[in-house]
Amino acid sequence: MKNLIITLLPLLVSLHTVETDTWKPTSATISFTIKHALGATAEGSFKGFEGNLIFNPDNLADASLKGTVVAKTIYTGISLRDNTLRGDEYFAVDKYPKISLVSTKIEKSAVGNQYTGYFNLTIKDITKNIKLPFTFTKNGTQATFKGSFMINRIDYGIGKKSALLNDTATISIVIQTQHI
Repeated sequence: MKNLIITLLPLLVSLHTVETDTWKPTSATISFTIKHALGATAEGSFKGFEGNLIFNPDNLADASLKGTVVAKTIYTGISLRDNTLRGDEYFAVDKYPKISLVSTKIEKSAVGNQYTGYFNLTIKDITKNIKLPFTFTKNGTQATFKGSFMINRIDYGIGKKSALLNDTATISIVIQTQHI
């Protein structure tokens, strides 16, 4: 019996050891849309993404997805609006220079390469847990993380209630990565 256990031990250990993959971001697109006055849509983006992405579809318990963007990089294509959004009433970028997203749990969805992530989203000094459905598409040593979610901007102290600006914004994330 002792010999059998010694023989099976490496096999049992290998069955429970699943590698966790680390992915280095090579490019990222973080964009948003929000309804504006008279049904128009305002669009914009953030730059300066930095991330630490540990993800293996076969080992979701050890997955860890963390990312930040630089708040002052907000860009809508209209300088006056960008400067207003950087100000204290909206993103207060001098006081809160980064926006962060940190996973708390990742689950496999019922369909193919689809997952549901639960993340702590911090904007300004306010952190709330959000649900982010995303896809993970691997192609050799490269992979793409892609997802979108909605937030209520008022919950994060981004402006005030307004008849001209919807409370809900949609954020889209596309991150191209290289396996390291």
